[in-house]
Amino acid sequence: MLIAASMASVLASCTTIDFGDLQAGTFSGTLIVMWVGEGDRAGDGKFVFVPDPHAPLTFRRPGVNSAPIVPSVMYTDGGSVPKIVQPFKGFNPWGYAPAYMIHDWIFTAHHCLDDGRRDPIYTAVEHINFHDSAVVLGEAIHTLMKKNLVSENDVAKRAITEAVNSPIAANIWKGHYGQCEDDAVKPGHLREIERFLAGSTTDEAKRRNLNIAGAAGSLRRPSHAVEVGRVAF
Repeated sequence: MLIAASMASVLASCTTIDFGDLQAGTFSGTLIVMWVGEGDRAGDGKFVFVPDPHAPLTFRRPGVNSAPIVPSVMYTDGGSVPKIVQPFKGFNPWGYAPAYMIHDWIFTAHHCLDDGRRDPIYTAVEHINFHDSAVVLGEAIHTLMKKNLVSENDVAKRAITEAVNSPIAANIWKGHYGQCEDDAVKPGHLREIERFLAGSTTDEAKRRNLNIAGAAGSLRRPSHAVEVGRVAF
């Protein structure tokens, strides 16, 4: 009852986005999600979105003359979608994984821009404000539905786009100073990912002046990263 009441409060306090007015965009490339940390003494396993070095996941918005959205390596659990809606049927973050990765990345890039980072991969989405981020998620979900990759679900698609435009989501968007560094994938996890998929962490390592490829190559054991999801477009 408490969860249901909280969800109702969330949805009642947001600015509505008319899903029916949204158009489909275009997905290309490959989505890869890994679990890293298995076997680590710290037991700090996390889900990580990993860009395919040969076919990076890319979303192009419909009818918008702007740079394509290309997520970099990042921790992800659908965290840019308020946890309050995730337990409900149709709201599981992995059900719409490609759309959620795009939305999560917009939030990640926004936090880095707020921290003064001007890397091209971040500035490519600096024109997207909080409200637009919810619209982009709606467009991405609409794209998946048009491709029959997910089923039509009026409750899920409307409630998700409303929830991500809510005060709770706005607070996540606001973040805090230093969040870009705080949320960055740990070098140890990058090493495991690189060991599993060579070249997937190259750009991130360059941005942070890390020798991930060299460190990964020195490992004398299999990677502790485990691929848990892959979708190719």
